[in-house]
Amino acid sequence: MTLTYVFSGFAVGALVGLTGVGGGSLMTPLLTLLFGVSPTVAVGTDLAFASITKAAGTFTHRLRGTVEWKVVRLLCLGALPAALCATLSLKYIGNLNREIGQVIRYSIAISVLLTVVALLFKAKMLAWLNEHPEKQLHGTRLAAATVVAGALLGTLVTISSIGAGAIGATLLVMLYPRMSAAHIAGTDIAYAVPLTAIAAFGHWWLGSINWELLGTLLLGSLPGITLGAMAARAVPEKFLRGLLATTLTAVAAKLVL
Repeated sequence: MTLTYVFSGFAVGALVGLTGVGGGSLMTPLLTLLFGVSPTVAVGTDLAFASITKAAGTFTHRLRGTVEWKVVRLLCLGALPAALCATLSLKYIGNLNREIGQVIRYSIAISVLLTVVALLFKAKMLAWLNEHPEKQLHGTRLAAATVVAGALLGTLVTISSIGAGAIGATLLVMLYPRMSAAHIAGTDIAYAVPLTAIAAFGHWWLGSINWELLGTLLLGSLPGITLGAMAARAVPEKFLRGLLATTLTAVAAKLVL
């Protein structure tokens, strides 16, 4: 089983490297559906996994100067309190093991479907915004919307471990359409580090992290991400994203049914 976890980590890492989509939308459903890991442990372990991998990514983006720290602060202003509140809510209803597991399962399904929407329609939404500049937010309204987006992501990520990747990047594109792709990626990863760290700490407090499982997943994912990133240029992005969207839709259906 350990080798299976390592291979799964490698496969998810390779897909993340190829597509740029966050591992949560792949890893959490994989652990839940394929390996029978309980939803709470799957979410907690994946959050710890994400906090480590995203910290390494933030270091690289910081060296390249592709992080908009003002936007990161606004996102964290909404995301971190929301993560704490979501953790306390999970603690409060934690005695209802079956019920909370079902809530998390449905939350994962909803998050996966939102990731699919982000994958398929981000370009069209961005094109529409560019055609209607009067719809874009500025100043105080933009700052407030960023904080609200952070709160939404903080809640979603803490409950399901999904949302910091594709959904977060899509919201940033919608709010800051003039921000370059590199800065979108760097900012999205940077704000997710404290968010996933706090959420992971909360799940550690709840006792829902499998540390042995985390180690085996990291063992496979780190080389997988590297090789996937190296091969990204050789595989058509449109094909990959279509395949990923189809797979995630099937995963969401399976989670609900």
